[in-house]
Amino acid sequence: MPTLADLSAPEPFANGQVTWRSGGGVCLLTLTNAPANGYSYEMMRDLDEAILRARMDTTVEVIVLAGEGEKFFCAGADIGMLDRVDPDFKYAFCLHANETLLRLEHTPKLVVAALGGHCVGGGLEIAMAADLRWAREGSGKCGLPEVALGVLPGTGGTQRLSRLLGKSRSIAMMASGELVDYARAEALGLVDEVLAADDDADFTEAVLAKVSAFLRPGHSSTSVGLIKRAVQTGWELPLEQGLALERELQARLFASDDAKEGLAAFVEKRDAHFEGK
Repeated sequence: MPTLADLSAPEPFANGQVTWRSGGGVCLLTLTNAPANGYSYEMMRDLDEAILRARMDTTVEVIVLAGEGEKFFCAGADIGMLDRVDPDFKYAFCLHANETLLRLEHTPKLVVAALGGHCVGGGLEIAMAADLRWAREGSGKCGLPEVALGVLPGTGGTQRLSRLLGKSRSIAMMASGELVDYARAEALGLVDEVLAADDDADFTEAVLAKVSAFLRPGHSSTSVGLIKRAVQTGWELPLEQGLALERELQARLFASDDAKEGLAAFVEKRDAHFEGK
């Protein structure tokens, strides 16, 4: 089971707004833009690079996204930056953010958003591109309040929230700018689980402990990654095409060493030892 002590020292990317730590099969990517971890074009460039690095790193099985500090996962886009730039830049900025979050969704590795502190606006849009969202109990609220700025949630919010909560509930939430605590978010299905923790470090340790359930050798990271790909890509396809995708991914797994090990372990009545191959 990985712990914070097992991870490498924080390594900042070029723009200094995302840091990388890895070890024990986990990559911890932390948004670091004081005071509220608001995202900018520079942060999205760092995050884009981090996602690609994690995707290509064969030692990384699970990606964890977190925010620096106790108060915020991410408070959304840097409003001061948006106020300064022209509409053409805003459009290109949103397009790049969309591409970055799609890259996160398409990466065949499990992604967990660790929500310690408030997660609002673009912060929630980032979190919704993760596969799982785990929140620290009592640490903050989440929602998409962009309507108060005279705009809409433009980094995937309208699309991902409606897919999570349904049309009417998501329209009501966005049109009102409603913010909910994490207990309510869990009841709605916006957050998958709320974890009790004393502080940010304790919460991160709890997340790493839960993540260990998806790691080798007890779990096939290859299988987990392709389950994700089948759902993320197949969700929007008609059933027949989704089933075709599922069959192709299953064929890849049947040809893998992990499938051979899993089937043999079942027949031999022993625990499987997966290598992610």
